[in-house]
Amino acid sequence: MITFFQENKDLLNEAVQEEKTLSIYKLIMDGGLGGQIIIALLFVLLAIALYIYFERFFAIKSASKVDKNFMNQIKDFVTNGKLESADALCKSKNTPTARLIGKGISRIGKPLDDINTAIETAGKLEVYQLEKNVSWISLFIALAPMLGFMGTVIGMIGAFNDIAVANDISPAVVAGGIKVALLTTVFGLIVAIILQIFYNYIVAKIDSIVNNMEDASISLVDLLVKYKK
Repeated sequence: MITFFQENKDLLNEAVQEEKTLSIYKLIMDGGLGGQIIIALLFVLLAIALYIYFERFFAIKSASKVDKNFMNQIKDFVTNGKLESADALCKSKNTPTARLIGKGISRIGKPLDDINTAIETAGKLEVYQLEKNVSWISLFIALAPMLGFMGTVIGMIGAFNDIAVANDISPAVVAGGIKVALLTTVFGLIVAIILQIFYNYIVAKIDSIVNNMEDASISLVDLLVKYKK
């Protein structure tokens, strides 16, 4: 008899564990077509945003490589009149800062205002390349909770419809619709939180590169003022 109860207890435990394992999946599948569509859209948004994040991550990682001796070498070349060597050095460094400095060096001999304009224009182009597609992540951050809220509305409509059909307001009747409402809201918030973290990281990295570009451009302009003198 003890063995029989023990075996039944083990089977019950296994069933409970299996139920816990499949609970999220079952919630999604039992949530109705509306909830499934909303959750599928949220996963699509997350997948697209993650692709953009990793593409930008590797691009920014490559762009953020800084040679501490780069500006010192540029100063030496410009001071000694070796502009071709300075230009060659800029071309050998595949970074936004190097391209920005190279644009300024290529304008040496022209008025400083023209050089400043060329540097500012090149800087805007480099920032645009760094921020490429990042705005989509920002859009998805705003869109994810809205989709979750839409699922909430759909779930509540379903709950009220079930009440009207069954002419009963018992918890068993309204549980399905409320379940959809809560599930989609949770998924929307989770997606938004994940993307917000990634977005802030990317923006911080871009700001760091932009600051380095500004410092380098100011150093170059100061150097050209002394060079002209």
